[in-house]
Amino acid sequence: MNKINPKKLLNSKWTAITPINKEKHFIISKMQFDEEGIVVVDCCIEAVMSKRAMMINWLDLKDESQWLQGWK
Repeated sequence: MNKINPKKLLNSKWTAITPINKEKHFIISKMQFDEEGIVVVDCCIEAVMSKRAMMINWLDLKDESQWLQGWK
């Protein structure tokens, strides 16, 4: 299980285990926290090559069968 600090998630780099639309490398481009600034409400991940962005549940990044931290 990947350990993730939500405060350091913005601009972090990720590699998809199974490429999504032939895209493998991603970066967290936008994040939105709740009013107290503690809980992540929205997380946007962007493909490096195509700049295609999609919303994801940031907790999915903890699953090592789907995502690896960094670019591999």
